[in-house]
Amino acid sequence: MSGLSGRLLTVILHYGDARSTARLHRQFHERPAGGEVRVLDNAAPEPYPQAWKRLETNIYWAGALAHTLELAEAEGFSHLWFLNNDIVFLRSGPLMGYAWHRLRRIEAKVGRVAVYSPSVTANPYHGHMVRLESGDFRTVSYVDGIAPLISLAYWREAGLDWLDNPIGYGVDVAFTLKAPRMGWNLAVDHTLVMRHRYHETARSVPGFMYEAARLEESFLSARLGPDHRTLLHRLSLEFSEHS
Repeated sequence: MSGLSGRLLTVILHYGDARSTARLHRQFHERPAGGEVRVLDNAAPEPYPQAWKRLETNIYWAGALAHTLELAEAEGFSHLWFLNNDIVFLRSGPLMGYAWHRLRRIEAKVGRVAVYSPSVTANPYHGHMVRLESGDFRTVSYVDGIAPLISLAYWREAGLDWLDNPIGYGVDVAFTLKAPRMGWNLAVDHTLVMRHRYHETARSVPGFMYEAARLEESFLSARLGPDHRTLLHRLSLEFSEHS
C-alpha cells in the first residue's frame, strides 16, 4: 500500500454462517497494491469455499489472531486488519485503501498508532467505540477487538497474552490497554463505521457463551483485579475527540 510505510494484510475470520463471511468478503472488492484480503476458515462446520487457509481444529478467536499475526510477520506485512465475519461496513467503495489512508492521517496528527478501529453504530459493552456523527476520530484507553487494525511493531513490543483464554473475550482489552503506557495511541475512526451482530455465531453453539464468560472473568480478574468491570467502565469514559 502506498503512503504509510508498510504492507497491510486483511483477514476475515470465518466460523458459523458462510453467508455472513461471503457478505463481508464481497465488500473488499478492491485489489490495492501491496495489500491483500484473505479469509481464514477456523475449522468451521460450514467450510468457506474461497478460504485462503482452513485450520484442522477450531483455535478460537485469540488462537486465530496469534496464528495470523505470526503468519503476517513471516510474510513481511507491517499491519494486520483482523475482522469478525459478523460485521458489515456502512461504506461503499474501497475499504482497505480508505482505512490505510485514515491510519496515515491519524498518525500524522497524534503519533504512532498501535491499533486502529472503525467505529460501530452501537456497542452494548464499550460505549467509546460508538460513532460520533460530527467527529473525525477519538483516541481511547482500550479497543474492542471486533475489527482491530494492528501494528505488528506494537504486537512485537507488547506481546499477546492469550494462552489461558483461547476463546478470547477480554484478550483484546488486555492487549490494547498496554498501548498508552508504552507510548502508543489507540484510535477509533468516526468516518469508517460498521454494524456488528454481537455474538451471532457464539449464541448458536450450546454452552459457548457460558464458557467464554467464565474464561473472560478469570482472565481479566487475574490481570486487572476483581473490580475490572468498574475499571473498564471508567476507562471507557477517558477518551479524546479529534476533528
